[in-house]
Amino acid sequence: MENDSRNNLEKLKEEYHNIPVPASARENMMAGIEKAKKEKRMRIVIQFTKKTGLTAAAALLAITVMANVSPTTANAMENIPVLGTIAKVVTFRTFEDTKDNYEAKIDIPQVSIGDQANTEVNKSIEEYANQLIAEYEKEVTEDVAGEGHYSVTSSYQVVTDNDKYLSLRINTTVIMASGADYVKIFTIDKATGQVVTLKDLFRDKADYIQALSDNIKEQMRAQMAADDSKMYFFESGEEAAEDFNQITGDESFYFNGNGELVLVFDEYTVAPGYMGVVEFTIPKSVTGDIG
Repeated sequence: MENDSRNNLEKLKEEYHNIPVPASARENMMAGIEKAKKEKRMRIVIQFTKKTGLTAAAALLAITVMANVSPTTANAMENIPVLGTIAKVVTFRTFEDTKDNYEAKIDIPQVSIGDQANTEVNKSIEEYANQLIAEYEKEVTEDVAGEGHYSVTSSYQVVTDNDKYLSLRINTTVIMASGADYVKIFTIDKATGQVVTLKDLFRDKADYIQALSDNIKEQMRAQMAADDSKMYFFESGEEAAEDFNQITGDESFYFNGNGELVLVFDEYTVAPGYMGVVEFTIPKSVTGDIG
């Protein structure tokens, strides 16, 4: 009886393995395998992304500032709980629009720190939002999506709220065929109420660009050595001329819970698009205690 059961099982296995695979399914399977192999090769990924992805990203970032905001802009004034002891962020207004195969939703925050007016900070935040709105309206007017779909979504979050700084992160996703994510962070000195830059943070350290850049390259090298799914535009051989060399000093940043500086890079700037927005935490041994 046991032998009969074993024979029946073997027969079923043989029949299963002999089931013919449809040609279309086989082609899709082989295409998937081949694609997976290619995605593991750094040169292919980098060449493809830098020749096509960077061009697409640059086109999406071509910004034309328009003076007038669409009449579909809605005032929201949505209160958000007080952050920390003296900082508060509210949604000042929300731009929403839907036209055929185009849509947008852009939240525009406003910052209040203590009794300060924060006029300049909020002006900068609104100007950035108006740039996003202007680009969206430009794309709608030129009908860049054609028969496809185009959307822009922008929201915000507070990523730092400590005794010294408030960092407001604006996350924007643009979708046209594929998606692209962009980040803008406004880091505000609570004592002055002004937006601070990397140059402001390292006023007394002339070589900060080289120091931060060297640490980032060390992290890139270590991550790629430890995980072959991670790839950066760094030490790539044929594309070395376009590799990451050093930061510009204009990067977005915030401070994490340990007071460490975190630099943020948009898609395609230092890595292939599939890596998304990437961040590097710089140890205090490099920056000193600035956060």
